[in-house]
Amino acid sequence: MYTDTFTLFAELHIPVEEIRLGGGGARGKLWRQIQADIYGQPVQLLEAEEGGAFGAALLAGTGIGAWPSVEAACAATVRIAETIPPVHAPEMEIAYKEYRKIYPALREIGRA
Repeated sequence: MYTDTFTLFAELHIPVEEIRLGGGGARGKLWRQIQADIYGQPVQLLEAEEGGAFGAALLAGTGIGAWPSVEAACAATVRIAETIPPVHAPEMEIAYKEYRKIYPALREIGRA
């Protein structure tokens, strides 16, 4: 299952190996499940809830030499709290195909 972004990644031969969720939008259990179902693959919930602030701290730490690179900072600190498997991916795939059929008409309506 792909959303439009994942379709683009596939066309460009960019593999999506993991999908990680963080921040306010990842707090809702239902929303996390919906995302796993839409993507058709497991999503990983990060332990750090404030993604922006956490990322800024990692960049600052790298800047002062606490880690040799951003990649090293992430490897040392980023933790997965939970992995959510897809449950309703086949139904979402069917719905996505229908959406793709009607999208051109919806786009035209939006321009009117």
